[in-house]
Amino acid sequence: MSKYAQRGVSATKSEVHAAIEGLDKGLYPQAFCKVLPDVVGGDADWCNVMHADTAGTKTSLAYMYWRETGDLSVWEGIVQDSLVMNLDDMGCVGAVDNILISSTIGRNKNRIPGEVLKSIIQGAEKFRQRMAEQGVGLHLTGGETADVGDIVRTIDVGYTTFARLRRDRLLVNNIQPGNVIVGLASYGQSTYEDSYNGGMGSNGLTSARHDVFKHEYAEKYPESFDPEVPHEVVYTGSRSLTEPITVEGVETTVGKLVLSPTRTYLPVLKRLLGELHGELNGIIHCTGGGQTKVIKFIDNVRVVKDNLFPVPPLFELIRQESGTDWRELYQVFNMGHRLEVYLPEERAQAVIDIAGAFGIAARVVGYVEGSEGPAVRMVTPGGVVEYGG
Repeated sequence: MSKYAQRGVSATKSEVHAAIEGLDKGLYPQAFCKVLPDVVGGDADWCNVMHADTAGTKTSLAYMYWRETGDLSVWEGIVQDSLVMNLDDMGCVGAVDNILISSTIGRNKNRIPGEVLKSIIQGAEKFRQRMAEQGVGLHLTGGETADVGDIVRTIDVGYTTFARLRRDRLLVNNIQPGNVIVGLASYGQSTYEDSYNGGMGSNGLTSARHDVFKHEYAEKYPESFDPEVPHEVVYTGSRSLTEPITVEGVETTVGKLVLSPTRTYLPVLKRLLGELHGELNGIIHCTGGGQTKVIKFIDNVRVVKDNLFPVPPLFELIRQESGTDWRELYQVFNMGHRLEVYLPEERAQAVIDIAGAFGIAARVVGYVEGSEGPAVRMVTPGGVVEYGG
């Protein structure tokens, strides 16, 4: 059993998918998000998209860092993590503007004071304003904040998002042999970010925080992990939260590096969908499942990723601390790019140029070929890894 599974999480979410098997998949089963008829407006030319997600266990790491340093800014990052897990998923089907947002926050009041809630609420407004500057309209509708210490050890930060859009502006995945894959980097600093982003996203945090940070945090913050998890896989790393580290010329701490807020690609997606909509065969947000996420949205094709980004410093740090094999690493983490665009080869440069205009590195990371079933092949620094097929 992998360490990820021992810690009570799954990269494939096989049990979740088994539980929802047979449920209605919406108007377009291959769409990245479930697409519903326009039940709000009743217009056959329109549709509705709704999404819900949280920042996951990244909140536990933010909690420890805040307790260690008093730095409330980490909670703004948690807000962005949770919002982007919703918004960028919706962006993959074409919902990139006029999005309604509702929050659901459950906290343990004995551990999470009002100042943290204030930082979270203000963080949502700050993110809204930043996206407005990029031409992306987000609308905060309020939400629910509950004191549920009996069931939440620290805090859980979640959002639900909703958009109504024209069906002719939808993007439904139709990934085909002959497509190339343009990957957009998850790390670096975009024009709309204030600082260097390590590329972490909001997936794999259960693994990352336990593999990277020292066991002393298990004694200091027992509320930060599930007591049912085997002791030998709890905080097994060698690093401290406040340990200084220099990454690509940027000075930060190991804790802040792992807590890098999940980059949103919404400004890029809005321009991309505006300029290349009819030429795109698919957009995949590499969240749960990491680089294998696409396997859920293909049929008789193999996605071959043979020109991946060099492993960014953050993920190399995780690899060194964890000793995790390449197969699991690429299934748990994005490993350098968190958005993939599938389209004809002759239009790949247009995607690279659009991403570059926002300061985001992009490159052709692979191609698509025919197969007898859905499959993913990756050429990693440790060799070729196969999934599915």
